[in-house]
Amino acid sequence: MNQTILYKVKNNLYINLTNRCPCDCVFCIRQNAPGVYGSDNLWLEHEPSFDEVVAEFEKFPPDTYDEIVFCGYGEPTERLELMIDVAKYAKKEFNKHIRVNTNGLSNLINGKPTESLFENAVDTVSISLNAPEKDEYNKITRPIWDNAFDELLKFASNVKQYVPEVIFTIVDVLSKDDTEKCRKLAEKCGVKLRIRKLDT
Repeated sequence: MNQTILYKVKNNLYINLTNRCPCDCVFCIRQNAPGVYGSDNLWLEHEPSFDEVVAEFEKFPPDTYDEIVFCGYGEPTERLELMIDVAKYAKKEFNKHIRVNTNGLSNLINGKPTESLFENAVDTVSISLNAPEKDEYNKITRPIWDNAFDELLKFASNVKQYVPEVIFTIVDVLSKDDTEKCRKLAEKCGVKLRIRKLDT
């Protein structure tokens, strides 16, 4: 059975752990294609085990990459325990910068506070903010929980105690006014803001 667990994006190594996600973002790239960045298909036949992920590193020697990123066709914190185990393994074995691209809803997904689990495993948490306020966020992100936006902000504010860098990301299609509101929200939460192109 052939499926994409690890794949290259520029000079970074990405890890695809799951296709599950509690959001249905209107701009999500997985709605338009089975794969991205030269990966033919990121839809998984089954969710990989720890051993399966580790075995993939033999095909993609991490020493040739700048960064290891948990990001695929799903929300990585849907498999939080595995994500943390793989992150700690990769950090110990390869001494690489570890980033998690997330919707920031780990606590809702796992039904408990999870921020402290990121300590000594993850270097950067990149959270898709998408909008500066709840109603617009719900319209764009379409989460299964009504309180997702507030929980995202809480997670960002708390996880920064355990990781060196926390970033909010928004896409460059937002208005100048909404972009400025997002910038102020990031400042309020004490995190950085990154504005990215819609397809990156």
